Amino acid sequence: MVFSASPVVFGNQGIAMAIPGVGVKIRIQYKLFLAMLAVAGVVVLCMFLVMRWSFDRGFLRYVHALDLERLDALAGGLEEAYSAEGSWRFLRDDPRRLRGLLRGAMADRFRDAPAGPREGDEEGTSPPRPRMGPGRGSEAPRRFPPEPGGGFFRRVVLLDEGKNRILGPAAAPGNLSLKPLVNDGATVGYLGLLPPRIVSEARQMRFVEEQKQAFALTALAAVVVAALLSIPLARQMVRRIRDLASATHQLASGKFDTRVPAGSSDELGQLSRDFNTLALTLEKNEEARRLWVADISHELRTPLSVLRGEIEAMQDGVREATPQAIGALHGEVMKLGRLVNDLYELSLSDLGGLTYRRTDTDLVRLLLQALDPYRQEFAGRDIALEADLPVGRPFPLFADPDRLHQLFSNLLENSLKYTDAGGRLRLGIERRERTATVHFQDSGPGVPPSEMGRLFDRLYRVEGSRSRATGGAGLGLAICRNIVEGHDGAIAAFPSPMGGLWVKVDLPLSG
Repeated sequence: MVFSASPVVFGNQGIAMAIPGVGVKIRIQYKLFLAMLAVAGVVVLCMFLVMRWSFDRGFLRYVHALDLERLDALAGGLEEAYSAEGSWRFLRDDPRRLRGLLRGAMADRFRDAPAGPREGDEEGTSPPRPRMGPGRGSEAPRRFPPEPGGGFFRRVVLLDEGKNRILGPAAAPGNLSLKPLVNDGATVGYLGLLPPRIVSEARQMRFVEEQKQAFALTALAAVVVAALLSIPLARQMVRRIRDLASATHQLASGKFDTRVPAGSSDELGQLSRDFNTLALTLEKNEEARRLWVADISHELRTPLSVLRGEIEAMQDGVREATPQAIGALHGEVMKLGRLVNDLYELSLSDLGGLTYRRTDTDLVRLLLQALDPYRQEFAGRDIALEADLPVGRPFPLFADPDRLHQLFSNLLENSLKYTDAGGRLRLGIERRERTATVHFQDSGPGVPPSEMGRLFDRLYRVEGSRSRATGGAGLGLAICRNIVEGHDGAIAAFPSPMGGLWVKVDLPLSG
């Protein structure tokens, strides 16, 4: 029998399971909730264990401190009993008299205590007994708090003056703190108490159990509170992640106008802002791509339409194939060829495919070489050409001479096309530390300040109705920007003091 493996999905927000392998897909909300709950549980458990350990140690120290008070009272009773008996034989013969001595010594401290039943010794409860201290047998016994259980007396160590054991455990530690017992100025014995290792009295054990139960309930309550707080926090975090995921799907489907609210200033907020920036960039790129395609189509369609019309007119006999007509067709083909070449160079520069053969060269010499072919053209259009170039002063560059010649030729061609007759072009150069700046300032007409930032965009012309014979395809300045950036420089446009356009080109000097 063969079973086909197919995924099973329970709802949009459920758990997806796949067979075989029994893979379980848990939502990130549950992962966050379980992670926060696990951290809270571990912290609470550690706190519970530390508090329990600290309480046990502290409570044992507290019990030991109370036992030391009882030991002081017992020491006084033993000194009085030794003074009356003259030796420790009475304790060797009857060790139970030690409890009576403690009762007698402790009674004076609690004479004002309310009457009530008291617990017996380790054999059980017993009726009140008279104190056995010397000089106290005739007094009526008074009520006092219950005596310590048998655990206290099992830890009492009594030694004689030679530190020989009288009562207590046989294996007493050597560093046990001993209290001297004095009679008539002489040390007659030593009294010590072993520290408690466990709580042995019933009342103390009940108190310890009550505290442990209180700790456990507190820890459980803390875990419950942590769980209740983790649920909305996990939902809040997952909601923002879900919004980003949904917006990413929309962006992938081509909806570049998708945006998500940033909200906070944390990492998710920064991610949201980066997503919005990415979406805006993609939207602008898509808009530029559509405009680019439309502009290229328009630029290519116009010369092709002219060529088609001229050729069809010749075919129909409307126009003769004279040398002038052939020359006009050749001019349109040359314009189309220049447009295609410009597009090709621009695409290469955008892709980084332009080859740069850099050598050591001089900036002033390159400017003069680019300027010489245009002197007659500027003179033919009655445009004064003012070149203020520091001849003889070196401006060393490590650059591609051919590309820089293309850069300067495009800028000169731009000024030649857009400067009115009778105007002028001022060409200058200055040096600033490691940078050389070339200035191209021409006279009117000028460019509106709002259009300055778009002059270097591809296929952009300030006047949409400007003819191609005057304005070209709008690719020259875009190519100039790519050439300058390929040489680690910068190019910018400003209003010229002479009323036209001021183009500044910054190029890094070598050395």
